[in-house]
Amino acid sequence: MISKERAVELVESLLTRERLTWAGPELAICAVEERAVGWLVYWNSAEYARTRDPRDSLIGSGPYLVDRHDGSIHHIPATTWIAKNWEEFYLQQIKGIRPPDPLASSVRALLHSAGVVAAMIHLRKQAPLLSLLEARAYVDALQGGAEPSEELAGRTRTQERCPRLSIETLSGPVQ
Repeated sequence: MISKERAVELVESLLTRERLTWAGPELAICAVEERAVGWLVYWNSAEYARTRDPRDSLIGSGPYLVDRHDGSIHHIPATTWIAKNWEEFYLQQIKGIRPPDPLASSVRALLHSAGVVAAMIHLRKQAPLLSLLEARAYVDALQGGAEPSEELAGRTRTQERCPRLSIETLSGPVQ
């Protein structure tokens, strides 16, 4: 587990290395916030860190995330970070953790209480992108005690109108 102090050290080291190629003002850490996935480290110009005057602020970058388990550092773009579920996006994009299927529990409950047809009707109403055959495959998987394939589950999730900017890994796991 990475402590807050270690997260700050890692980001300060990264900022020092970036300073060699950065043509802008000196950079400094402004705040650190603990999150479920790690430490959000907010950075900005050193002048802004000192004065908190918005005229000294660098705009549009976004914080760094120091993963609490391995110390890897990731840049969370501002437009991604302001989304309410950016942590799920991080887990999916960087860690490869599949997000939960939003319909599986309700379809499973209907399957057990009202049967296959009711479950399929509910599923097709909630996920109209699924064809009849796909809905049947989804329900069959649940009926067999398994989870639907990622391809089917992915079609039950709401698609974002404006795709997020990717999270960039800046440094790999700490040894």
